[in-house]
Amino acid sequence: MVIVSESAQGYLGQLIENQEDSGMGVRMFVTQPGTKMAETCLAYCKSEDIVDDDTIVELDGFKLYIETKSIPFLEEAFVDYAEEKMGGQLTIKAPNAKMPRVDEDSSLEERVNYMLVTDINPGLASHGGEVSLVELTEENVAVLRFGGGCQGCSAVSITLKDGVEKRLLEVIPELTGVKDSTDHTVTDNAYYK
Repeated sequence: MVIVSESAQGYLGQLIENQEDSGMGVRMFVTQPGTKMAETCLAYCKSEDIVDDDTIVELDGFKLYIETKSIPFLEEAFVDYAEEKMGGQLTIKAPNAKMPRVDEDSSLEERVNYMLVTDINPGLASHGGEVSLVELTEENVAVLRFGGGCQGCSAVSITLKDGVEKRLLEVIPELTGVKDSTDHTVTDNAYYK
């Protein structure tokens, strides 16, 4: 799964040692996994912040807590630390963080993001546009935000209803609808004005 080099373990262990909480560890997770905006993160993890289903890896001087839903995106991840004259550089390489992954156990949010990244956005890209998921409501309505050439585009309502919503409801029947949360008064990059 995740490989943490000896130098990174030493560096992180030293940071943890300097904290007042004796139960402090490091938590690793991916924000917006499976999308081009994915970010692999390391954060302090206080004892009260531990999540029950985290995977715990015992390292030199501290525990690494890995978020369960991030595990598929952290396969082959590598954390390293290189000392330099003016300090050092901690690097995280997670080649699978941006790779869309879904299966029968994937959440509704993961399946919507997968469809946006692999199916919807490639078509919108021809007009310099993109769409991303903002949230899923309790009623399973996908709230989306358009960007690039789609923001402020005069054809966005057609794109939303006849393109994006139709395709998402066709592939993901649990969705009850799609809503646009974009401020379309900004038309600087609009494909059709």
